[in-house]
Amino acid sequence: MRRYIWLLSVITLSVILLAGCNKDPLPEERFKSFIKDWEKHNFEKVYEHFSTDVKEKHPQNEFEDRFKKIYQDIAVNDLKVSFKAPEEEVEPNEKGEVVFPYTLSMETIAGPFEFTEEATLVLEEKDDEKKWTVRWQPSMFFPDMEEGDEIGLSFSSPTRGEILDRNGVALAENGLVYEIGLVPKDIADNKEKTIATVAEKLNLTVESIETKLNASWVQPDYFVPIKRLSLQDQELATEVTQLNGVLSKKVESRVYPFKEATAHLIGYIGTVTAEDLEKLKDKGYKANDVVGKKGLEMVLEDRLRGERGVKVFIKKTDGSEVSLAEKSVKDGDAVTLAIDIDVQLTSYDQLQGNAGAAAAIHPLTGETLALVSSPSFDPNELVLGISTEEWNQLNEDPQKPLLNRFGSSYAPGSTFKPITAGIALENEVITPDTTINITGKQWKKDSSWGGYSITRVTDPGKPVNLRDALVYSDNIYFAQAALGIGGERFESELTKYGFGESFPLEYPLYDSKISNEGLNSDVLVADTGYGQGQLEMSPVHLAISYTPLLNSGNLIKPQLILDETETEVWKENVISPENAQLLVDDLIQVVESPEGTAREAKIDGIRIAGKTGTAELKKSKDEEGIENGLFVAFNTENPRLLVAMLIENVKNGSHDVTVKVKAILETTLK
Repeated sequence: MRRYIWLLSVITLSVILLAGCNKDPLPEERFKSFIKDWEKHNFEKVYEHFSTDVKEKHPQNEFEDRFKKIYQDIAVNDLKVSFKAPEEEVEPNEKGEVVFPYTLSMETIAGPFEFTEEATLVLEEKDDEKKWTVRWQPSMFFPDMEEGDEIGLSFSSPTRGEILDRNGVALAENGLVYEIGLVPKDIADNKEKTIATVAEKLNLTVESIETKLNASWVQPDYFVPIKRLSLQDQELATEVTQLNGVLSKKVESRVYPFKEATAHLIGYIGTVTAEDLEKLKDKGYKANDVVGKKGLEMVLEDRLRGERGVKVFIKKTDGSEVSLAEKSVKDGDAVTLAIDIDVQLTSYDQLQGNAGAAAAIHPLTGETLALVSSPSFDPNELVLGISTEEWNQLNEDPQKPLLNRFGSSYAPGSTFKPITAGIALENEVITPDTTINITGKQWKKDSSWGGYSITRVTDPGKPVNLRDALVYSDNIYFAQAALGIGGERFESELTKYGFGESFPLEYPLYDSKISNEGLNSDVLVADTGYGQGQLEMSPVHLAISYTPLLNSGNLIKPQLILDETETEVWKENVISPENAQLLVDDLIQVVESPEGTAREAKIDGIRIAGKTGTAELKKSKDEEGIENGLFVAFNTENPRLLVAMLIENVKNGSHDVTVKVKAILETTLK
């Protein structure tokens, strides 16, 4: 009897388990699985969930390729499908369907969008197995999308922000240029001669014109652009369009009104290259977009560029559109610089094509009034289109017109002596009355220097104090002062002037340096004291290093972009106000004194202080090297202009520079 009861129990349990195994699958579980694959953009697995009738209508490869491309084109990400499974068992409707509502949200290239839709599931049986399938339709992916509809994508380009000087004068603007083009059918009767003539007049090759005329998109009556010209080239544009079939029209373009005078500072734009696109792939750039290539056009690219307007929409079969997401175009910001174009032009003109640089600042605020590099180039030519031959000429020019010299670093020569003097005074290594009494032009510390010695320009024939040393620009005095400071302390003190860190300007410059591996020898310490050795500074850093003399000992932070921020101090208490004033008085004598090295810079009615410098560039003492001339000067009463200028390979030392800086000060201050 007991065995019978046990056997009956086993049979009953087996029936129950079998009944459970044969129970139809739940549609909500199937839909959850579908959602999981959908959110991963796994269209291969998504397709596996489809009902048979859907698969018959939409081949798998066609479905996968289509929606992979759509999702990629409109940059779908963060796709989420919200579905709340029913608490009770769902009963199919009279068609055997189960309908589930869901909410879909996604981010796209045009921003987010969200909608609510319904999914229909049907129970299908295959090979004695039942499973729920999704009766997919296009509206499940995009609202109101029907068979035959397509997803459209349109862009609207922003206007690039202009770059302005402090008075609102455009340094980079959105202007107009001539676009010269040919109409194939109109030059057919005289094609070879017309092309040859146009090529000669526009400095193009016949081959380059023919390549453009033979492009796949060209039709006989199309206008085929071949060259852009500045509006200032109106005469040339008129001349070339006298030829039959040669036309011109005005088109928008980036224009640089001051050409060479601002080229290194402002830079230029160009069409993105494949290399650019690879670097900028996460920023939404497309082929034929423009991007800053050099100068502030490149540095300020994110501000100037703006944001492209984008619209994602459904293109209905009847030609109408249904908007899904839209991001409005945002024009680029106009950027106002501290630059004064009048000071910029005057500084550039004074360099007169010599290899060199000039930096002009307001010494009390740090505002950069001019940043100039010479020789230069016309950035408009690069925007309009430059031939390979012309580009090679620029690159191979021995004067290196593409080199930005105000951003490069140089030995400052004797213009560095006020810094050495300030450090020596602050550390009580010298006083204003400390003198050296050395006869002759050469001196060395002791026999350990071997044949090396320090050479002064002039032997004054008397004991030299600090003022005399600045007036005569005495190398020996400042070499001895540096040795008194000592290499380790000298390096530490120079950090107060910004050495050893990146220069805080909105435009990247080469970092200044004290030495290659530390001031590890007396000779190197001595040479550094008068601005030689391995010391290097950019002309901009050199100019800023004089600001403590006029700001109660504070080193002012440079400012290139004008905004609402107030003047900032970069380094506090670099020198005491008393020692700062003492050095200003001495530097006035460098200009005012008949023996002063900068006496040529004296301006009637304006009290100028300054320091000249000549930096020798040679690998050994016996070598015949070239010299760079430098001069830093500022007005002392109501100071508002400080200029640092460098000219390479001078013939008369700093004398080649002093008169040019004088002209800038005189023109600007009077």
